This record gives sequence, C-alpha cells and structure tokens, in this order.
Amino acid sequence: MAARAYWTGRIRLALVSIPVQLFPATKSSAKISFNQVHKPSGKRIRYEKVVPGIGPVDSEDIVKGYEVSKGKYVLLTDEEIDDVKLEAKRTIDLVQFVDQDEIDPMYFERPFFVVPDEDNEDAEEAYIVLREALKKTKKIGLGQLVVRGKGSIVAIKDCGKGLLLETLRYADEVQKADKFFSDLPKGEADKELIGLAEELIEKKAEKFNPAAFKDSFTEAVKELIDAKLEKRPPKEIEEPQQTAQVIDLMEALKRSVRGRNAPNARKSNKTRGRSRSRGKSKRASKRRAA
Repeated sequence: MAARAYWTGRIRLALVSIPVQLFPATKSSAKISFNQVHKPSGKRIRYEKVVPGIGPVDSEDIVKGYEVSKGKYVLLTDEEIDDVKLEAKRTIDLVQFVDQDEIDPMYFERPFFVVPDEDNEDAEEAYIVLREALKKTKKIGLGQLVVRGKGSIVAIKDCGKGLLLETLRYADEVQKADKFFSDLPKGEADKELIGLAEELIEKKAEKFNPAAFKDSFTEAVKELIDAKLEKRPPKEIEEPQQTAQVIDLMEALKRSVRGRNAPNARKSNKTRGRSRSRGKSKRASKRRAA
C-alpha cells in the first residue's frame, strides 16, 4: 500500500490476535494555511527557540519538561518516554463492547481506517471474522491505544468492507453540559410551535450527503488569492439568499413550512424604510427652517 501507516500493531480479542495497520480517514490538504510574513519585505517570519538570558539554543539541547511547580520542571527525553513499557503501544485489547448509538458524539475525536497487515497471511481471515461479528451484533469494540506520545480510548466498528477506528476523548477531557444549560427554562414550548417545527424538520429530512455541502469560506479565500495574483477584483461566491427576518415565531414557522419567502416582511421592511426616510426629511426641514 502506497500510503504510510499511522500505526502498526495488533487488535486482540481474548486469545485472537489480528495484525493491522491504521491509516488516517481524513485529510486536511484542502484547507488553506497561512504563513506570517513581514509586510515591508514580503519575507516569511522565522521563529528562534531562545532561553531568557542565554539566547538561541540548538535543537539537540531541547527536551520535554513537565512543570511540577512554578519554574521547576522534571526533564524527560524522547528515548525515556519511548521506553515506557505499555502493552497499548503495540496492541489494542478489546475489553468492552457497547451499542453503536451508546457513545455521546462529544467523545469522538479522529477516525482511522483499520486494514489487515498485508505482510501477514493469517491476518485477513481473523479480520473478516471480527468485522462480521461487529456488524451482526451492531456493537462497537472499545480498547486503548498509545501512539506518538499520546494515549487514547479507541472505538472499533464495521465500515463497509472494512473496519473503522475512532479515537475517543477521556472523561476528564469533556466538559459537563449542566453548567452551560443550567439557566435554561425546563418548561415545554407551545405545542403548536413544536408541531410546526416538527413538520419543517420532516420536510427537510433526507439521507446524509456530505458532497452537498461546500466550504464557501475556503472557496472565497482561494478566489481572493487568485484575484490578487491576477490583479483583478474577486468574484462573488454564490450563497443561499437570506430571507427577510420575521420577528413573530409562529408566523416564521408557518412561512418556513409553506416554503415561501416573506413578502409581507419585505413589504413591512420597505414601509419602515419609507417611514424612516419621511422622518429624516421632516427633521431636516425643521432644521432648515430653524
């Protein structure tokens, strides 16, 4: 396989051990990244690693440090960290299985494709057995993984012809929602309003298609960059037109369900605009008279 594996090791289910490789399921190459540039010269700004009172230092003199008190560190080298003996560095031990919809989405972090190790002839059969078992039971296998100096909970589930692994956040990395929602009222909203909202949701319900969504911001920034290179005004990026704001929630929901724009709202906006214009004219006339 041409791509370089993110991690190579084994998935273990009791006495069954499956040699696998992990490959990132996402890519960031489509995103725009910027460098900091010195505007007068147009040259990229570089950053030096310096020690206060000493000056610039060499890379080989830099180690990791854990602050135990203000200004006091325990120093660790990469070799010392790599020598920490943890089975999770080489093996994902599936110790628990949960329903596919049981994990709160806030815990999910990053997806990886799990592929049987092509250098091991026995890997594929055990891999397929695990995939089919997860698919038939509709379960997700949970374990732990240590890679590149970071430990994670991992969830493994079937994904078409293969397996997908997703790293999960630990409990202490996720904030509790209560402190953010504690001031919100507990009472129910108007039943008719809820019914209209349900009708609107059903009307817009369809199968998830990520290709239907475009990154308009990245597209607009790329167009801006192209326009600057070609010394022309940037073209406008097409976006859905915004309808006039309707203050009345009931009326807004009814119009949304009907799928129409808000002509009355636009009319009232125009009327308010004419009223403001007449008001300004009257005030201007009074000032001139004075």
